[in-house]
Amino acid sequence: MADVIDYQIIGSEMQLVEIELDPGEGVRAEAGAMMYMSDGINMQTNTGGGLFSGFKRMLTGESFFITSFVHEGSGKGHVAFAAPYPGKVIALNLAEFGGSILCQKDGFLCAAAGIDIDIAFTKRIGAGLFGGEGFILQRLSGDGLAFVHAGGTIVRKDLQAGQTLRVDTGSLVALTPGIDYAIKFIGGFRNALFGGEGLFVTTLKGPGTVWLQSLPFARLADRIAAVLPKDENKG
Repeated sequence: MADVIDYQIIGSEMQLVEIELDPGEGVRAEAGAMMYMSDGINMQTNTGGGLFSGFKRMLTGESFFITSFVHEGSGKGHVAFAAPYPGKVIALNLAEFGGSILCQKDGFLCAAAGIDIDIAFTKRIGAGLFGGEGFILQRLSGDGLAFVHAGGTIVRKDLQAGQTLRVDTGSLVALTPGIDYAIKFIGGFRNALFGGEGLFVTTLKGPGTVWLQSLPFARLADRIAAVLPKDENKG
């Protein structure tokens, strides 16, 4: 059973989530996500499920460690986690989605103690490698709250059985396990060359729920890089 935690999402464009903990309750987060914490909160860093889990995380570009924040004092304790770039934080009660969701590897922010955090490799790893954004997902499992961050605005889409939706690969934040997903080539050299959307889109097929972001971090980083002055002496 995951800990039952209270929370408050603070801010509009640059959001953070403040978790309220009773004595003995805890929350888990990526190493480095914590913004502040009150007295009585004890940090415990581990691999989130053994050495193999740690190595899997490291190979996909994530931190080797997961940090647990446990309230060992009296009264109410508070710990806050900040989003790494402009966007929104959403709370997902995993019990409402069959006990698990999948999210983009950089979308996970924190979760109640008792939520299992694992790497879920896509079955279509070849297509994922050529899709540009990569398609390595994290699986969050349990019966409590998990918090996911996304760039820009978050849009929720509930797909009926057989209903499909095609999205830019980087726009996908999270999905329920019942969603069938595949990265597909959209063809047309002229379209690829001048359309500016890349060669691949992710096709999602219901039933299930997906969450999309309006400003993927990779797109934001590309726009910033495009206007930075070039170093003429480099190379």
